[in-house]
Amino acid sequence: MQQLRNIVSSNTQLSASRLAAAVLLAFAGVASASAATLSVGPGKTYAKPCAAIAAAADGDTIEITGNTTYSGDVCYIYRNNLTIRGVNGRPKIDAAGKNAAGKGIWVVAGNNLTVDNVEMYGAKVADRNGAAFRLEGTNFTLRNSFIHDNEDGILANANTNSDILIEYTEFGHNGYGDGQSHNLYIGHVKSLTFRYSFSHDANVGHNLKSRADTNMIAYSRFSSLNPGEVGSTAAGKPSYEIDLPNAGTSYLIGNVIQQPASNSNSNMVAYGEEGAVNVGSDLYVVNNTFLNDMGSGGAFLYISTKVTTPALMQNNIFGGVGVVSTQSTAIDKTNYRSAAPAFVNRATYDLHPTGALMIDTGSAPGTSAKGVSLAPVAQYKAVASGEARPVSGQFDIGAYESNGASSTTTTTTTTTTAKFTYCATQGGTCSFSGKREVRFGTTTVYYSKVVTGPVACSTTVFGDPAPGHAKYCYYSSVTQ
Repeated sequence: MQQLRNIVSSNTQLSASRLAAAVLLAFAGVASASAATLSVGPGKTYAKPCAAIAAAADGDTIEITGNTTYSGDVCYIYRNNLTIRGVNGRPKIDAAGKNAAGKGIWVVAGNNLTVDNVEMYGAKVADRNGAAFRLEGTNFTLRNSFIHDNEDGILANANTNSDILIEYTEFGHNGYGDGQSHNLYIGHVKSLTFRYSFSHDANVGHNLKSRADTNMIAYSRFSSLNPGEVGSTAAGKPSYEIDLPNAGTSYLIGNVIQQPASNSNSNMVAYGEEGAVNVGSDLYVVNNTFLNDMGSGGAFLYISTKVTTPALMQNNIFGGVGVVSTQSTAIDKTNYRSAAPAFVNRATYDLHPTGALMIDTGSAPGTSAKGVSLAPVAQYKAVASGEARPVSGQFDIGAYESNGASSTTTTTTTTTTAKFTYCATQGGTCSFSGKREVRFGTTTVYYSKVVTGPVACSTTVFGDPAPGHAKYCYYSSVTQ
């Protein structure tokens, strides 16, 4: 955990590429000096990956010839410090109706496994939890891969000594369809780092479920196909986009989190709903772009009443209708709400902001209670990639900086932006009809709540977003 803390807290000093390398070094096992490279594929020493896995020693590297499908190649992986990677294209591992020990395609019992550049699909077993990767060992790294159409993409057993790193990887349409299996299901492990990745269209289950004590979820996209849209997998009907059922110290930084119109749960991110039993119950939601396409109802952040630590929500875009947070004590700082925020091109997922209220209006995120930097240093790039975030001056609100927009993009989405009307000075009463969002603070630093009017314009109701400054209340034109 100290390694992860040191890596993440150095965000402001490292480029995205250097940070990725640092994380990989922190989690990778150390290979022995006599490690061998085993070659897999047509005309190679081993015809299929599992034959090489069985022959490998601790610390070896297995290279699998890409652009080739390996059908029914399922097995246990017992060796430690192995590296398995696709070369000359991406190899496809198709379960083809088979499984290892009734658990999935590759069941990982060894420690410190690194897998790079593979496609895995088709895992099905009797208990409906067939996983592309079933993790039983300690520490695991996955990158540059495509995991789709399994009953579980990854299913990780509880192991409080294990650090899991997933980056530059796409997960799509995993799940049996019963709501109990997911794109990713991470058990109670020490830490999960999930970044520069794309998880979408879970089949009724969640796009990401994690019981880790520490979750760093950054610069990734969680979404599903829109009606009529064609993608890399079939459309799903996911439940939560992100589910952190046992709380834990959790960071959501720089993500695109989209609720599809067709879904299996109206809430987008869930935190602590099964009990805040993990080490830490502090949630940091910073510089994300939330989009609720459902049209009505639901919550952007469903935070259980079992969680007593106020969540930090800062510099986020909340697009669409719905309750921002179910936690009344959540810290709401320099966020932007609109029924339809202005982006370069919403239809093509170019979510660089164009609205003046989102540009250069964010506040400095600072650090977490454990000293981890909350400042975003990168932004998601399709597909399952990332790029440096080009901050100039103040942070823009949301997952992208406006000056990071492509120069070749000329269209602008036509939107109707929610307007805020002045209603009271601090100490007065803000009067309006219906249930609306009310902002309390200065023009750039404020806390907000969705309340039924009238409401007292006071720090007792909202907290104090700007100590020592005159504060005012404004109510939204959008009725909740």
